[in-house]
Formats: sequence, structure tokens, C-alpha cells
Amino acid sequence: MTYDNFNTFSVQIENAVAWVTFDYPPVNIQGLPMLADLNCLAQKLETDDTVKVVVFQSAHPEIFVAHADTEFLKAMSAKAVSRDEVQLLDLQVVLERISKLPQATIAKIEGFARGGGHEFALACDMRFAARGKAKFMQMEVGMGILPCGGGASRMARQVGLGRALEIALGARDFDADEAERVGTINRALEADAIGPFVEELANRIALWPSASINATKQAVYESIDRPIEEALRAEAYWLYQATSQTPALKRFKWADEQGAQLDMENQRAWPDMLVKIQEINE
Repeated sequence: MTYDNFNTFSVQIENAVAWVTFDYPPVNIQGLPMLADLNCLAQKLETDDTVKVVVFQSAHPEIFVAHADTEFLKAMSAKAVSRDEVQLLDLQVVLERISKLPQATIAKIEGFARGGGHEFALACDMRFAARGKAKFMQMEVGMGILPCGGGASRMARQVGLGRALEIALGARDFDADEAERVGTINRALEADAIGPFVEELANRIALWPSASINATKQAVYESIDRPIEEALRAEAYWLYQATSQTPALKRFKWADEQGAQLDMENQRAWPDMLVKIQEINE
């Protein structure tokens, strides 16, 4: 699988991690070229089980991904349509495809992520932002529309109704620390710490079987808006998907035969032991 010929970003694969670096002068605008590239990238990743983690970052010193290109909206009809006539927007379709990738996705944000750029980050599984550099905003309401790349729906699921409405209706900048506090990102990190932190996390996740990464991700997403009984059934379903595609049963057998789970030293050393057990692949 090759990951080249993209116009708005480059892709480097290292240790089962795809590092996607946005580089689309002058401001990494989220227009049709970027959506086309993201759609093509998703098509490749959906069938590539050698890539286990995707990290999105930017080569621009001040911008992660800018807002959606105004060209999207200038050609829209000013006439309201019924719910039956509504079709998903290109931005919604592409970001949903990114959200459903079988890989773990991480947004490493070291600059502005406003409007569609913020919505892109929300479509990733995890978000980490640099203090003093990252800025977030949903400005759409002030432009006469609403966040429509998942900003209204994903943000509400992420932070709750009140905070989502405060962010969307307030239409103001907020920094990495506030984003961490309200829950739109996982963590705010110092500018010199975000790179090593994300690299270590991505490389650790990439040690695990690709099928168990995907099963865990899908089970978590399915649980968001389902009653607990249905969510637990989804967990069981994805458990069977994982055990049928990974060395899980052989690893459990090894642990039982070696008495590993009853060894107190192993109980103290789970983080390191989990890495070592990856050697049992057959």
C-alpha cells in the first residue's frame, strides 16, 4: 500500500503508525482538495491492517487545520428544504469516514483549529493540544449558519449539551487548558512535551493487534447513545470479533499454563508484561 500523491498533506509510515502532516499553504484551508485527499486516505486505511494508528499533525507553525472553505457555502441554496430532501454534506461524509476508521486516530494540535478544523479534530478518537499554541473556535453562528461538520452533534456527545451550546453560541476562541477542562480534548500539554507524548502513545497502541484496536474502538462508539443492555451486547459482539482475529486465546492459555496471572510480580509489572506478551502471535 502506497501513501503518496496527496496535495494537502504527506504521509509517513513508521512502526505501524501513519503520520499525516497537513501542508497546504497558505493556511491549511479545509476545501475540496483536502476533503478529496482525506477521502482517498480513508479508502486506503480501511483495508490496511498493517497501519494501526494514524496521527494527524501540521507543518504550519500556527495552524492545525483552518475552517471550511467559504466556497462550500456560497453556492448553497438560500431556500430551506424539508428533512426528507436533506442529504449529508461532503464535509460530514468525509469526517464520518475518518471517525469510523479501524485504526486509532490522534489529532496532535499545535495551532489554530477553528470551524471545520475543530470539527475534524472532534472526528478523531483522541485530541492533544499544545499550550500557548492551540486555539479552538466554532464561529459558524456568527456567520449566519451553524457548526455542520459534526460540531453540533459530536461536541454535544463529547462535552454535554450546555457546554456544546456555550462553545457554539459563544463563538469565541478558547485555548488548550480550557479545552481540556470542558472535555473537547484529552489533554493540554506543554509545547515541548506534546511531540514526545503523542509519539510514545501512538507507538504503544501500535504494539497491539489491529483487530483488537478496531474492536475496542467500535464498541466504545456504539455505547455512546445506546441503553446499557444494548451497549453490553455490542461489547460481547466485538469481543468475538477480536478473539476470532487475534492471538488472544493463545495468550490466555499461555498465561494459565505459566501461572502468570497468579504471580504477584506479574501483577506489579502489567505495563511491561503487556508489551512482552506481544511476542505470542501464534
